[in-house]
Amino acid sequence: MKVLFYYLIFPGFLFTAVAGMLASWVDRKVTARVQWRQGPPWYQNFADFVKLLGKEIIVPRTGKWIFLISPLLGLASVSIVATLLGRTLMNPSESFLGDLIVVIYLLTIPAIALILGASASSNPLASVGASREIKLVLSYELPFILAIAIVILKSGGLIRINDIINYQMINGPILGSVSGAIAFVAAILCMQAKLGFVPFDMAEADQELMGGTCIEYSGAPLAVFKLTKQMLLVVLPFFLISVFWANNLSILWVILKYAALLVVIILIKNTNPRVRIDQATRFFWGPMTVACIIGVILALIGY
Repeated sequence: MKVLFYYLIFPGFLFTAVAGMLASWVDRKVTARVQWRQGPPWYQNFADFVKLLGKEIIVPRTGKWIFLISPLLGLASVSIVATLLGRTLMNPSESFLGDLIVVIYLLTIPAIALILGASASSNPLASVGASREIKLVLSYELPFILAIAIVILKSGGLIRINDIINYQMINGPILGSVSGAIAFVAAILCMQAKLGFVPFDMAEADQELMGGTCIEYSGAPLAVFKLTKQMLLVVLPFFLISVFWANNLSILWVILKYAALLVVIILIKNTNPRVRIDQATRFFWGPMTVACIIGVILALIGY
């Protein structure tokens, strides 16, 4: 029962889903005000989710099982990461060896689920979106892993999240070092791409692909994909807080740190145009990877 409570209620699926919908509402509201619009009420995401659950589910003739399972795969991975991070932040002693590596792998699954679902839909526009998503994942994962490698080097080779948190509580945040700051900036930009937000939303690109990867989804599967993205808006910032900025984990400070990262995400989203997939690839494999390699070198020499 205790395990089910952790995974389903707090800090697992239910808590993260509600927090994600509220965070997404803040994003939508701020974006609307920037564009001189009123914006939706606070309950809009909840109403949209319930409405989609009652809509008809249209399934393609081929690959229907992959089409239907893919949203659940992404949702399950995000829920597991939310549970692992939540329990670790609440009680740093609750961790296991290599959980940092597990979290990195699990955070890749939502994008893979999106690619599988779009490919199974047999829609040309969805195929273009899936192709772009594949290239985007291959682009941002390299600097993201290098950024996490800097964290491991700065902490003395630790690969348990609770050990990294305890290290920062004693020695200060990894963000406070030169190499840590470089890794943190790179991780934020990679987080923007993982969320599929502007300027890295070319896989959906409503104006070009009419939804791209999700064009054939409707009803409950579409609701699950949207919920997964909203939950990532909570999980990814908390992951960065855990590995870069965990010198103080009091409730007030964690909320303030999360709010700061959410503001950065919204600012990037509302002040940049969408880039082409080739531009995104060159950006992540070029300046971002080079910056992270420099960060790795600086971390090795103690900066």
